[in-house]
Amino acid sequence: MIILAENRRQILSRIHLSNPWHLLATGFGSGLSPVMPGTAGSLAALPFWYLLILLPQDIYYLVVLFGICVGVYLCHRTAKDMGVHDHGSIVWDEFIGMWITLMAIPNHHWQWVAAGFVVFRVLDMWKPWPIRWFDRNVGGGMGIMIDDIVAGILSAALLFVVARYFPTLLPV
Repeated sequence: MIILAENRRQILSRIHLSNPWHLLATGFGSGLSPVMPGTAGSLAALPFWYLLILLPQDIYYLVVLFGICVGVYLCHRTAKDMGVHDHGSIVWDEFIGMWITLMAIPNHHWQWVAAGFVVFRVLDMWKPWPIRWFDRNVGGGMGIMIDDIVAGILSAALLFVVARYFPTLLPV
């Protein structure tokens, strides 16, 4: 256990939050959480989502698309700097996955946001097919991003179905 902790410290010592790529890749430092960094990154994505929903919907979609494009590069670059592919501290992919997930909620009521958070985290951690396939078969920055993009799309689809066909489960 001491070896693992020392190895983690050594890897994290290669992260410099003064580097804008590292700052974004670690979700403004949220991915440096020693406990459940992916969950911390998903939580940290929420205040930014609240800003995104102030934008027109088309602009929101463009920001997410731009975030994916930039994310492929910054995740690749940060992983390369760390010397580890898809280290847990890289959480920009969780930001994008959460933003995609929350595109499907019918309103901004906290219960829908919480449901989106839970559904996304469960799918991201469990990695059912096809998420697991992408996680195992795509490398580089796209490999870091794609499993969370797919988890976000599947989460959004599940939330859409719940909102459309089971609207009494959560407030509309």
